[in-house]
Amino acid sequence: MGHFNLAKIGHFYFATLGHYHFALTQKLISAAKETICGILFGWIIKQILPEEKVDPIINAVLKPKSIAVIGASTNPDKIGYKVVENLKECGYQGAVYPINPDAEEIVGYKCYASVKDVPYVVDAAVITVPAKIVRQVVQESGEKGVKGLSIISSGFSEVGDHALEEEIVRIAHEYGMRIIGPNIIGVLSNSDKMNASFYNNLPYEGKAALISQSGALLIAMAAATYTRRVGFDKMISIGNQADLDFADLISYLNEDENTSCLTLYIEGIKDGPKFMEAARNCTKPIIALKAGTSAHGAAAAASHTGSLAGSAKVYEAAFEQAGVAQAEDLNDMFDTTLALSLQPTMKGDNLLIVTNGGGVGVLATDAAEKYGLPLKFAPEDVQEELKKHMPSFGSAKNPVDITGGAGLAGYYEGVKYSYAHPWVDGMAVLYCETSVTDPQEIAEAIYNAIHESGASDKPIAVSFIGGERCEKAKEWLIEHDIPTYDAPDLAVKALSSLRKQDELLKTAHNGMYKPTNIDKEKALQIIAAARAKGRDALTEVEAKHVFKAYGLPVTSTDLAKTEEDAIRMANEIGFPIVMKIVSPDILHKSDAGAVKVGIKNEQGVRDAYKLIMENSLNYKADAEIDGVAIQEMAPWATEVIVGSVNDATFGPTLMFGLGGIFVEVMKDVTFKVAPIDEATALDMQSEIKSSKILEGARGEEPRDQKALADVLAHYSYMVYDLRDEIAESDANPVIVYEEGEGVAVVDARIILTKK
Repeated sequence: MGHFNLAKIGHFYFATLGHYHFALTQKLISAAKETICGILFGWIIKQILPEEKVDPIINAVLKPKSIAVIGASTNPDKIGYKVVENLKECGYQGAVYPINPDAEEIVGYKCYASVKDVPYVVDAAVITVPAKIVRQVVQESGEKGVKGLSIISSGFSEVGDHALEEEIVRIAHEYGMRIIGPNIIGVLSNSDKMNASFYNNLPYEGKAALISQSGALLIAMAAATYTRRVGFDKMISIGNQADLDFADLISYLNEDENTSCLTLYIEGIKDGPKFMEAARNCTKPIIALKAGTSAHGAAAAASHTGSLAGSAKVYEAAFEQAGVAQAEDLNDMFDTTLALSLQPTMKGDNLLIVTNGGGVGVLATDAAEKYGLPLKFAPEDVQEELKKHMPSFGSAKNPVDITGGAGLAGYYEGVKYSYAHPWVDGMAVLYCETSVTDPQEIAEAIYNAIHESGASDKPIAVSFIGGERCEKAKEWLIEHDIPTYDAPDLAVKALSSLRKQDELLKTAHNGMYKPTNIDKEKALQIIAAARAKGRDALTEVEAKHVFKAYGLPVTSTDLAKTEEDAIRMANEIGFPIVMKIVSPDILHKSDAGAVKVGIKNEQGVRDAYKLIMENSLNYKADAEIDGVAIQEMAPWATEVIVGSVNDATFGPTLMFGLGGIFVEVMKDVTFKVAPIDEATALDMQSEIKSSKILEGARGEEPRDQKALADVLAHYSYMVYDLRDEIAESDANPVIVYEEGEGVAVVDARIILTKK
């Protein structure tokens, strides 16, 4: 039957028997497709074993039915002891097999000398042995048929030993295993009653899942869940990400019924495009706290874009494009997780605030404006109804101040009516403890009002301010899926995060943009010719030809090698013209005094040619000079800059901003990971601080933003399509004319990748 290897398939079958039939189905079908009989066999298997969405091998690591702890110890101070003890103490229902050749049992579990000696199926192995032994136990685990490994052991790439780390991944893959780690704390899961780590407790129960690159921070965050009352079902330490990474776990958790949102602590991402694809495809909210966002690469950058790009800006752009909410700090991460794990997104901007205190109402109003949800007065029908449930000296406008005299009925009736009203997109309910109200009764009134309102598709966040009674009421509300905070601004900020999440979801699924009017072959020929001459940068003329091959509206430009060439070309283009030096050794032509503009006649061409050549040689005596560019002089209008840099993590990254002082001094620019579509290109224009200039400020006509969006989209595809060739690039300036009159790319620069 061709390549139909029954021995291998048999081994795979027994290793994945049971609820892991997905992998069997794929293996059998793949192997069987070589022959007609095989195809028929594959079809039969597929009918018998229905397809599962969850990867069964990752499932075996995160939801194992049996665990071997390799390196289990009888010493209570050792990690190998803690892991076994924690599995027992948290009530893990699966089988536990401590692996220790010198012990008979550990905390009541029978020990085995090797994982290969376990007479039962082993889904996952938790490895705690020293790094030098890990290779051996990974090999033995594969021979046993273990499906997945959690490698707690450290001493790999984090200390410079990349070879050993790569070797254990190679062996694992040879046997169809996947690895979490190495250098991790372990995996914690409330729904599975599984603490396969050396931290001594499961986190506070909830609906979120945390993936952390830092083990120590994961332990601290797990402890903090109890004081903050932010619940997690799972906490996963991923350490070095030698195999399974953020993207793999995002895809897995997207199908996990016990996870409502994902929280990530990130120090670095190895494969940016893979991460973005997984995040875009995830239907659940994702919150990321990115550490280590200092700028990189600026000192060696040869383009404006390279000098302005930094990892913080690129990560921020990537997160936004992938629909990931970025947390400011640990506090914000916890607060946002609480909101996004318990509440639906906010689908409009109409926020209603209900409070019993004028002071907290004002604070909440300030916060609403600060976080992008400025308050509007409630409609008249809402105001009239709310007035029925408050003293005459209350206010029903927004914030709705039912006053301290309204009591229980004021909260119940006000929240019940308002929450169901179609004008209201989200609610913040604020409570200041008073002597005449019981916080627990108020909490229950809020909960009952929401559930009896008949509405369920809009978010609510609560703030209780007071003493011990308030703390207990807050905990009760959180247990009943209502996010509750210590301060009014935090409740409003939580609703703002839910509003932003709704907007992120709308923009995160933009399709791949690919223009039709491109000539990639011509661009590659130009680049190959430059490389053949030993150059790592294109001349302006070459760069413009590459731009033109990708449909960018460049100004007409020719290369003159003599004065006579210059005069002829100038007459062909038409006066006035611009003249510039063309030299791979002089990238910043203005600094060399090698640019002349507004040349109106032949004598001007002669004079400019001589001066440009003289200034260039004075600037760099040994410069290689190709000639002088003769370029049409585009009418002046609004200058912008478009550029790119190849980010080490996310690849080609597009930069946009206004030109002149806006980029040189104010650095008023924005970034996106390429490629982008025209809708995203329009968003880029609105993101810069000076966007009003493009929209038409102080009596000026609006600029042609649609044509500019087309240029940005084409440019982004160019740098994406030529990502193996272009390291950095600039189109500076790009002239944007009035609406309907188009755009002109005046200057071009391309730095090639090193090969």
